[in-house]
Amino acid sequence: MKTASQTTAPKKAPAKDGDVLVSPAWLAVHLSDPAVRIVEVDVSPTCYDEWHIDGSVLWNIYRDLKDAEYCLIDADGLERLIAGSGISPDSAVVFYGYGPAMGCWLMKLYGRADARILDASRGAWQASDLPRSTSATRPATAGYRLGVADAGIRADLPAMRDAAGRSRATIADVRSAEEYRGERFWPPGGLKPNGRAGQVPSAVHLPIDGLYDEHGLFRPLADLSGIFSAIDLNGDDDDVITYCTIGGRACTAWFVLIYLLGRERVRVYDGSWAEWGRHAGAPVQQS
Repeated sequence: MKTASQTTAPKKAPAKDGDVLVSPAWLAVHLSDPAVRIVEVDVSPTCYDEWHIDGSVLWNIYRDLKDAEYCLIDADGLERLIAGSGISPDSAVVFYGYGPAMGCWLMKLYGRADARILDASRGAWQASDLPRSTSATRPATAGYRLGVADAGIRADLPAMRDAAGRSRATIADVRSAEEYRGERFWPPGGLKPNGRAGQVPSAVHLPIDGLYDEHGLFRPLADLSGIFSAIDLNGDDDDVITYCTIGGRACTAWFVLIYLLGRERVRVYDGSWAEWGRHAGAPVQQS
């Protein structure tokens, strides 16, 4: 190991290095930059323990970002996590791994301007023989205070119920076909009391499996626009809410719609199906 595209035209071009997307080459030359912090977002420590980008810390979605009921940790818990990751008010934070967009969304939710995503997969980083490590990174705790949560990019259960009954709201289910049809429920909330599989009534199925190429880079704008063809990218008066199972894929869809395709109003229902499918008062539909 080393150490060290109803589709409308999008309004803006993809972000460049120094904006919300960064290339492996950019990150490789900033690994020792004290103003840059790197976070791997994953669902377990397995990949991180095997190897990780040199200097990165791990945010385990189930251990660090969600509680036992799959609900987002509170602001105090998130503030402690960020500070304990060595992130200061002046840091540029780069996320990668299984769910980098969830990390980016959380930072943007609480007013963090400089949150970015590595435009490559873990495999692409490894294949390029870029610096990586097996030793856990333990940065010094930094002073950090969250801003006020931005309700404009988050939808809770009441907001989701309201949107399901409005014609000018698009609810985007970005899960797999099996999950959307009610044939699969992950995590295993369907096995718990009141757990149900299916979809939110009126939800449009927009699976995001095709967002990346073989190197883990986001595909060209025309391809991305096609994946979200059911959403009017310029219809900023209409409400768009994304959901999946625990929020990771919903955040990815939010990131693409907002930062790559220029859609100005998109919210993430971070409770997603893990909450909706187990809530007795939430209507469920099956295809």
